[in-house]
Amino acid sequence: MWLRSATFSVLPHFIRPHLPASLVSSSSPWAGDITQKGYEKKRSKLIGAFLPQAPGMDPSAPHERRTPVTPGSSSRYHRRRSSGSRDERYRSDVHTEAVQAALAKHKERGKMAVPMPSKRRSLVVQTSMDAYTPPDTSSGSDGEGSMQGEGTPTSSQGSINMENWISRAIHGSTSSSTTSSSSTQSGGSGAAGRLADVMVTRLAVPLPDQMDRVSHVVRRRLSVYTDLRVFTPTGVPVGGRVSAKIQQLVNTLKRPKRPPLREFFVDDFEELLEVQQPDPNQPKAEGAQMLAMRGEQLGVVTNWPPSLEAALQRWGTISPKAPCLTTMDTNGKPLYILTYGKLWTRSIKVAYNILHKLGTKQEPMVRPGDRVALVFPNNDPAAFMAAFYGCLLAEVVPVPIEVPLTRKDAGSQQIGFLLGSCGVTVALTSDACHKGLPKSPTGEIPQFKGWPKLLWFVTESKHLSKPPRDWFPHIKDANNDTAYIEYKTCKDGSVLGVTVMRIALLTHCQALTQSCGYTEAETIVNVLDFKKDVGLWHGILTSVMNMMHIISIPYSLMKVNPLSWIQKVCQYKAKVACVKSRDMHWALVAHRDQRDINLSSLRMLVVADGSNPWSISSCDAFLNVFQSKGLKPEVICPCASSPEALTVAIRRPTEDSNQPPGRGVLSMQGLSHGVIRVDSEEKLSVLTLQDVGTVMPGSLMCVVKPDGVPQLCKTDEIGELCVCSIATGTSYYGLSGMTKNTFEVFPMNSVGAPISEYPFTRTGLLGFVGPGGLCFIAGKMDGLMVVAGRRHNADDIVATALAVEPMKFVYRGRIAVFSITVLHDERIVVVAEQRPDSTEEDSFQWMSRVLQAIDGIHQVGVYCLALVPSNTLPKTPLGGIHLSETKQLFLEGSLHPCNVLMCPHTCVTNLPKPRQKQPEIGPASVMVGNLVSGKRIAQASGRDLGQMEDNDQARKFLFLSEVLQWRAQTTPDHVLYTLLNSRVTHSLTCVQLHKRAEKIATMLAERGHLQDGEHVALVYPPGIDLIAAFYGCLYAGCVPITVRPPHPQNIATTLPTVKMIVEVSRSACVMTTAVICKLLRSKEASAAVDVRTWPPVLDTDDLPKKKPPLLYKPSNPDTLAYLDFSVSTTGMLAGVKMSHTATSAFCRSIKLQCELYPSREVAICLDPYCGLGFVLWCLCSVYSGHQSILIPPSELEVNPALWLLAVSQYKVRDTFCSYSVMELCTKGLGLQTESLKSRGLDLSRVRTCVVVAEERPRIALTQSFSKLFKDLGLHPRAVSTSFGCRVNLAICLQGTSGPDPTTVYVDMRALRHDRVRLVERGSPHSLPLMESGKILPGVRIIIANPETKGPLGDSHLGEIWVCSGHNASGYFTVYGDEALQSDHFNSRLSFGDTQTIWARTGYLGFLRRTELTDASGERHDALYVVGALDEAMELRGMRYHPIDIETSVIRTHKSITECAVFTWTNLLVVVVELDGSEQEALDLVPLVTNVVLEEHYLIVGVVVVVDIGVIPINSRGEKQRMHLRDGFLADQLDPIYVAYNM
Repeated sequence: MWLRSATFSVLPHFIRPHLPASLVSSSSPWAGDITQKGYEKKRSKLIGAFLPQAPGMDPSAPHERRTPVTPGSSSRYHRRRSSGSRDERYRSDVHTEAVQAALAKHKERGKMAVPMPSKRRSLVVQTSMDAYTPPDTSSGSDGEGSMQGEGTPTSSQGSINMENWISRAIHGSTSSSTTSSSSTQSGGSGAAGRLADVMVTRLAVPLPDQMDRVSHVVRRRLSVYTDLRVFTPTGVPVGGRVSAKIQQLVNTLKRPKRPPLREFFVDDFEELLEVQQPDPNQPKAEGAQMLAMRGEQLGVVTNWPPSLEAALQRWGTISPKAPCLTTMDTNGKPLYILTYGKLWTRSIKVAYNILHKLGTKQEPMVRPGDRVALVFPNNDPAAFMAAFYGCLLAEVVPVPIEVPLTRKDAGSQQIGFLLGSCGVTVALTSDACHKGLPKSPTGEIPQFKGWPKLLWFVTESKHLSKPPRDWFPHIKDANNDTAYIEYKTCKDGSVLGVTVMRIALLTHCQALTQSCGYTEAETIVNVLDFKKDVGLWHGILTSVMNMMHIISIPYSLMKVNPLSWIQKVCQYKAKVACVKSRDMHWALVAHRDQRDINLSSLRMLVVADGSNPWSISSCDAFLNVFQSKGLKPEVICPCASSPEALTVAIRRPTEDSNQPPGRGVLSMQGLSHGVIRVDSEEKLSVLTLQDVGTVMPGSLMCVVKPDGVPQLCKTDEIGELCVCSIATGTSYYGLSGMTKNTFEVFPMNSVGAPISEYPFTRTGLLGFVGPGGLCFIAGKMDGLMVVAGRRHNADDIVATALAVEPMKFVYRGRIAVFSITVLHDERIVVVAEQRPDSTEEDSFQWMSRVLQAIDGIHQVGVYCLALVPSNTLPKTPLGGIHLSETKQLFLEGSLHPCNVLMCPHTCVTNLPKPRQKQPEIGPASVMVGNLVSGKRIAQASGRDLGQMEDNDQARKFLFLSEVLQWRAQTTPDHVLYTLLNSRVTHSLTCVQLHKRAEKIATMLAERGHLQDGEHVALVYPPGIDLIAAFYGCLYAGCVPITVRPPHPQNIATTLPTVKMIVEVSRSACVMTTAVICKLLRSKEASAAVDVRTWPPVLDTDDLPKKKPPLLYKPSNPDTLAYLDFSVSTTGMLAGVKMSHTATSAFCRSIKLQCELYPSREVAICLDPYCGLGFVLWCLCSVYSGHQSILIPPSELEVNPALWLLAVSQYKVRDTFCSYSVMELCTKGLGLQTESLKSRGLDLSRVRTCVVVAEERPRIALTQSFSKLFKDLGLHPRAVSTSFGCRVNLAICLQGTSGPDPTTVYVDMRALRHDRVRLVERGSPHSLPLMESGKILPGVRIIIANPETKGPLGDSHLGEIWVCSGHNASGYFTVYGDEALQSDHFNSRLSFGDTQTIWARTGYLGFLRRTELTDASGERHDALYVVGALDEAMELRGMRYHPIDIETSVIRTHKSITECAVFTWTNLLVVVVELDGSEQEALDLVPLVTNVVLEEHYLIVGVVVVVDIGVIPINSRGEKQRMHLRDGFLADQLDPIYVAYNM
């Protein structure tokens, strides 16, 4: 029944006789996506009539042609089959069939297009074949060895067309829900109109966290883009073309699985993660409470020795010639026979030397009871045995460990910690091993990482002194002293030492002797590691007790000749063999070369890993083949063991061959809920277990719940086996707490009473006791992964992954499955080594099938699947994969996979519920609510300009041009400007500036023929020419527009912006320098723009000599003074109009805030093209008369210290800079503070250092700047920020008087709901925000709801609205968009004070009344800017600010230098810049996904890894996320890697 092909189990029984034999016997013939040529056709003809029809499907229609795969025949062991390359632990025909059937099920559910990740070509080339070394098969208990014995699959798989390998839609049977698969599919060919509809309907359903199953990833960069106009949900077209693979991605997104959520409004900020509600239909344990099982009596035989040393003494003296151990060389020839006599004399010699020849007579290094390390290679059991028994005789405690191969072996550090905690100072080793250890140039053995200092002591007889005649070891009866310590590696990689007492050691040997029926002089063939576990217990200890002869087969021989152990069984007529299922499998593959095998002498074949659920297939297959060679079925004896409980159970060799061994065919679904259910109807997801025999003699066994109180399980429940016996370990050395939880457990019955007065030991094995007292093991505690409340075993998932075709795609023993905790639940990660010749498409086809198979069989989603190049995963000393080290590398981002597939949408089902917007509460009720709850309406203002009496002479004049003329007359030689650059220093006095401006005005009139009011573009580098040209325009009555000149090295991208500003501002002429003039007419320029359409270009380097007849005086102060153009962070070019009134008010406000007078110097290191930077650079000095020291920011790239040196040299008290300047200084001068100090740099006079910005203050940067230059005298509270925007170029600016800037910590989760909740520094989810400077005089601020335009209380986040004399008077646009104009510049509140005209800044922020007082004695109101409304992202009903997500991402890995995020059709896209080798690119994908989930409860849709400098940044140092988004959609980023997390 069981081995019947799972495919046909769905057919009615009467069809089966009509099928050809070849069809029935073949194992599932279609593997996921690849079908046998013509097979479908034949099948549909034969059974089409009986199968339910899909609507509109022609039963005889053949499927697309696929690569052929030969169906395996059921007699697969007699033919050379591809099973040769499998790790037999996980090999099961039945399971393979189940996997194929599960995949077939998925396959029938309709196609789904899946984007493959794109990878830069160089990355693909680097991971090509030449870069690999073949996996090292020379070591590895789980390695697959070197016998392949079959051809490689056809290489035509590489050329399968796109359609063919695109995986099918997957529905139903997921861990998150069991909805029907009727959800609608959007067509794959999405034309734009339909796409827009799809997007809108998509957005209406709950967002992508519940997005359906996997869809995987686009790998070659597509060079053709479909020319689509894609509409965002608001209906605005997004830059024309969208890359085809992103289009494909959108078509792939399907409706969410979960039903729509109830209205849910999070008001108390306790965003609870959704707890998975247990399914009421899930299976529950229904049996009675189990009883403890007692093993048979341990029958003491009279001649059993009182201790193991006594046994050795007996055999060493009575039968000195009896063989004890035969070792083999790599050719399988006996290398050495150790007799009992030799073992006895050598052990005495070792004991004497340990006690008497180390240290001095007075101070011996080792005393009885001390611990010593035993370091012996796997091919030298004789030396190990002598050393081990020498320690027992000397009463010192041996700690056998693996030979360290290099200083930094995986896990060797942990072994070092164990040795350190055991106080080991001496390591015993063999001569050969000692020679092979790594040496320093002086010949000493270096200290291994994490190891204590050791004395290495060689135990070969020739190196030892003979004990004196009168010296004799003291042989006692077995007592409670520690006999030896066995090391055990835990799930997390830490190594513990299990102590075994002498009495336990002896009792265990007696129990094994009784249950295995050992007799004197029997021969045992041992393939296992003799240093620990079953190999040590049978091959070193019990054998000596019974004077048996061990034939030891080293691992190196097994790799050369896998049949060697079977040959030795025949040759020596051995009665017993101790093997692992791997050894049985290897023998199967190689047995055809042997003719004369006879296994009839074997009475017992101990299978050491019988507790691995997957060993059953090896046992069955081995019996199947070797039964004809004399192997009796009852000989196979699986056993279960653990380091803590030693042998837990073993199947006895019975004489009665009629009694069949126990089998259980269990439902995996049931197992995942911890209950035992026999074979479900599904037939796909079952686990077949074999029994591991009964409880050991003299011990008591029970099964307890794996977590919490050790309560007895019910009879149909899976739990942890616990054993009460003398023959178990007693403690973890030196760890009393862990010892108590493991070795001193008192199981309780249902009423809470302990079932025994004696403590039990937890075995770490999960299973149950079946009928007849047979033990069944379903997994290990270490491999247990609890996902969404269900338990899965790592071994089972490995087995499923390995059964996916093509099976030769990954190396069998080189696959690791572990779980990581992300967002309060475990997530499954699968890491495998792929073969070097696999193509990208093979990889993705295999990966997507593995996901489907694991989902189909285990009903659990895989969070991450990573493929690494062959031979790159860390190994254990025996060659298996070092699991904890692999996990560590994965979490650190140093695994360097060559392929990664993340499926967070499938697995993460516990996200907080999306916030459902309430029906909007009216602004009036909000205001009343605030008043009732005693909250203030959030409004604040700077000092009143009207009431401030100051002797401000400039106030007499309405226009700046008049102020300049007045200064040129009254203080002609007063220096207004000093320009510093690396070469020279230019100064400009009032009169010089006035005269220069006059000449420029003449030039405009004569050469430009301009009328008053015409616009002039000023294209100058930062400097004095720009200032003169500006005032020249004012003198001529023209309106100036400052424009950043094109970059000579980058004309193609910078010149179009210049051209655009000139055109949009309707400039009648361009003024510039001779150099730039030439540049504008160059060849490169004409390639970038149409140079013929420039307006006239005037070169101001050659000015007319005469001055103008009359300077222009504007008639009305409300006319335009200048236009301010700037590109916002969202990539919009916006020009605002500044009237003469606003300009004068602006200058006055800054003068009062910063207390600027002619006697002052101010240092300015800013770009002078827009906003506050322009005002400070060009206008303020003329108005206030102070000297401005101008430092162009570009100069700092050459000389980073220029700005700070100027500040120090001119003894400046106030200085202004930008974030990019601050960053240049922190990065460029970080290591030079000492040398700057010695050059006399002193910043102690600085009162204010203001960062000019239009964004949330970058608190980390300002703090590191303050800390870095604290030693140079910079006061920590001097650094502050300002805030301006398009509608008002400066709203806040830290002045000279007034309180220091304050910092608050707010709850980031509350902020997502537009609430402000202050928390303590360091509390979880806290976000530091720094005040954006003091509100300028004459400025009023209110916080309003951007949707309802109602005023908000100060506990709300809202839009900052501003009312001030220096507000801009409107946008300057070609289109004259009046609605936008009035909305941004002339808004009124919908409630409360509805008369005042406000301008909307477009920034979200909040106000807080602080405890500080300002100059007027009032309590000070601080404004905190959180972010731009345009850039905020609405996801899951909440508002996210990109900077918060970016900050989290940058912290995750040292190689991420910069990050930008944006959304695209409700997918979150994260772009990271990689500073490192391209091999690290794929490491970042899981890390980025994890951190965004953990900290922001969002699932990342796309991770794009790019080179440094790809994320565009504007002159103010702000990221241009929308430009980046357009570049991504048009596929212009040339990414290293793009991963689509589905």
